[in-house]
Amino acid sequence: MSRPTCSHIDLDALRHNLAAIRLRAPASRVMAVIKADGYGHGLERVARALTSADAFGVAALGDAQRLRAAGLNQRIVLLSGFDEPADLPLLRQLAVDTVIHHPAQLAMLAVLDAGTPIRCWLKLDTGMHRLGIPVADAAQVAARLRALTVVDPELLLMTHFARSDEFTAAATPAQIAAFESACQGISGARSLANSAAVLGWPSAHADWVRPGGALYGISVVEGRTGADFGLRPAMRLATRLIAVNRVRRGEPVGYGAGFICPEDMLVGVAAIGYGDGYPRHVPSGTPVLVNDQRVPLIGRVSMDLMTLDLRSQPAARVGDPVQLWGPELPVEEVAAAAGTIGYELTCSITRRVQFVEA
Repeated sequence: MSRPTCSHIDLDALRHNLAAIRLRAPASRVMAVIKADGYGHGLERVARALTSADAFGVAALGDAQRLRAAGLNQRIVLLSGFDEPADLPLLRQLAVDTVIHHPAQLAMLAVLDAGTPIRCWLKLDTGMHRLGIPVADAAQVAARLRALTVVDPELLLMTHFARSDEFTAAATPAQIAAFESACQGISGARSLANSAAVLGWPSAHADWVRPGGALYGISVVEGRTGADFGLRPAMRLATRLIAVNRVRRGEPVGYGAGFICPEDMLVGVAAIGYGDGYPRHVPSGTPVLVNDQRVPLIGRVSMDLMTLDLRSQPAARVGDPVQLWGPELPVEEVAAAAGTIGYELTCSITRRVQFVEA
């Protein structure tokens, strides 16, 4: 029997979430961000489900190659930009837009052989302080790009928010103002909003929005799930019980004796662990669904297995379904127990997990 651990991907949920984003930003075009293998949902699978998006955003040229090899002809934007001169012929070959975020990229473009112009997105650093041209240099860099014959005349302008998931913080309005000031006198479409800004900052929607996690039904707003914003989770991670054992009071369970049975009790063993991408460091008490009912995880998560407190499930049997996250158990809740965000959990699913399209 093959390992029963599966990641079920709901393609209709992906399409629903794209439609929900369009309703929130009706005047904006949508760049569907499908980097990190579609946030762990499968690059080609997600792209085929979201062909109505106006563009795809990726972080690596290899992703663009995969999309073109799969026969997808949509506009693609390389969000981290090119790294070396050898990338530029491939950008042309694949007809991929690139982000410009550093003067070193201008120097590479300046010596590029004549050929098909490359469409560029000029990224401005308005406060994230990660990638981006300083706002004071925006006009100068835009002029230099427009002077290059190898650059497409359609120059777009963008920035990235650092705290857009905090709907009352002053940081996002400050970044919006800095961006608008820097872009005065520079023609071109604007793009500011990531997922959180699509959901919470309508003033940032502009010409293009760039949703990532929201497409997969995931929220990064503390204390709120994607469902709170009308989104549907696209991934359901599931497995089965492979053992149900009666363990006596006072006996330890798992590595390090991290859990001691407070009474004689049923302990379930589920076929999933950190080797499948489930976070090893979640504490005892993290919720898991058995037969659609919540039970607490107990002891340490091991590479291939986890143990569950089945005292509330006395009829549980080998083969019963176990859900780690999905529509009935938000990934954001599991992520909070792990001290992280849902994005990290979905991106961490490993190759041995079987993916099933639902």
